[in-house]
Amino acid sequence: MAGKQDDLRNRLATALGQHGLILRGGFRPEPADGLPDGTGTVLLVGNAGPAMWRSFAAARAAAAGPSRDPLDRWTETVLTPLAATFGARVLLPFGGPPYWPFQRWAQRADDVHRSPLGLLIHPTFGLWHAYRGALLFERRLPLPALARTVSPCASCVARPCLATCPVGAFTPAGYAVERCREHVRYDPDQSCAGAGCQARAACPVGREFVYGEAQAAFHMAAFIGAAAS
Repeated sequence: MAGKQDDLRNRLATALGQHGLILRGGFRPEPADGLPDGTGTVLLVGNAGPAMWRSFAAARAAAAGPSRDPLDRWTETVLTPLAATFGARVLLPFGGPPYWPFQRWAQRADDVHRSPLGLLIHPTFGLWHAYRGALLFERRLPLPALARTVSPCASCVARPCLATCPVGAFTPAGYAVERCREHVRYDPDQSCAGAGCQARAACPVGREFVYGEAQAAFHMAAFIGAAAS
């Protein structure tokens, strides 16, 4: 039985890889998670680096016309039939409220830590990753042992991420979201809007996974509510 379950994970990883997506760990649900009765295993799906963007951009270019929240729609289009093929139910981080606690789940399933920016940092991917969905299986699939590492932020003395934001949106009191959003929207130089968050880009971890300009600009446009095509 274990061999068949391992084969399922391998086939699932291959199917996700065709869309630039990857498995991001898994966990056994607890009653506090509020998941459907009978859920034995939750596997998280996400992306790291530019691989997913290439697949999404190609699908977007081939689409008949503009759509609202195109990345969310693409994610749903990819994961819904894939989940059905593998006998799972899919949950997505959008479409609420209420919203499923993907950030909390990620810290149970993956080797990630809260960074000074509030984003989850991975020892390999740095800040250049995300979680796109969760697959719920009735079966208790085998889960590889999770090797926990110390956060790379713990040994980062300079912390350039906190000193780089042009409007000082990251403070000891927290993230000034609206200050950041207004700068991105109205900055005459469009430095953040065009190339992505400068604070995020200042992190030295996972440099080989940094998003390209088109991907970074897309996410910033979504952040200010302008990504409708």
